[in-house]
Amino acid sequence: MDIVVFGAGSLGSLVGGILARDSSNEVTLVARDAHADAVAESGLELVGKLEATVDPAATTDGRGLEADLAIVTVKSFDTAAAAEVLETGSYGSVLSLQNGMGNEEALAARLECPILAGTASYGAILRDPGVVECTGIGEIVLGARTGGPSAHADRIGDLFASAGLETTVAADMPRRLWEKLAVNAGINAVTALTRTENGAVLEADTNDLARTATRETARVARAVDVRLSNRTALDAMEDVAAATAGNTSSMHQDVLAARRTEIDAINGYVVDRAAERELEVPTNRLLASLVRTWERGRGLRE
Repeated sequence: MDIVVFGAGSLGSLVGGILARDSSNEVTLVARDAHADAVAESGLELVGKLEATVDPAATTDGRGLEADLAIVTVKSFDTAAAAEVLETGSYGSVLSLQNGMGNEEALAARLECPILAGTASYGAILRDPGVVECTGIGEIVLGARTGGPSAHADRIGDLFASAGLETTVAADMPRRLWEKLAVNAGINAVTALTRTENGAVLEADTNDLARTATRETARVARAVDVRLSNRTALDAMEDVAAATAGNTSSMHQDVLAARRTEIDAINGYVVDRAAERELEVPTNRLLASLVRTWERGRGLRE
């Protein structure tokens, strides 16, 4: 299958690299200059929990490409721009493997092909240009963005599984996306602000804060007709925190690198959806405000 990974940073490079191990796949990474140059010159090296050296194509220009599948892994604040570029090409389907909410809608607003939703719990860090470390084996869950069966999702699920990716095709992606949002709302901002690893949210000083942000998110999910109980959301958050206790969350990585975070698509998204339904989510509002204040202080947002 011809596959384009648009926004091949850490996760995108890991997924693209695993897919490229199957010689029947033709993978193209759309990445930043240094990474694309290194991959084009010497290939992509996977290290850590998965080890391989593969030779996908690499480019910095994602315009006018054609493929059976595009996997979008850009930061949420770049989704609209990515959709504009993807619109210049031709794809059989597009799968979002991004953090936060609202990405699939932004892609669907510009693209006519089927848009699939996905979540990925693999741990990945881009160590150097051309080198990505798998810090933890996880799972990819994908399906139709509005729920229900999807022949496109079934086909891509089979493709991923045959390449060695742990994969589940789900008919309840709206609920799964909100569950992931609840997990991220409880973990990401807290660990980014405190410069701690994921396991810190299980400790007494931060556990109440993380649990409250998670419960607020589940409440908003139910308000938009997504069945997500507090218990399910809390169990998911604490299970992820325990399983990845030594990992650095994506938002914490952004803070360490002085990059803009995805706060708007995580805690900020919870705040926005709550406001539409006149719900109060004070913990998510506080976390979003603090991270945005940090970003403004470093000139990362207006």
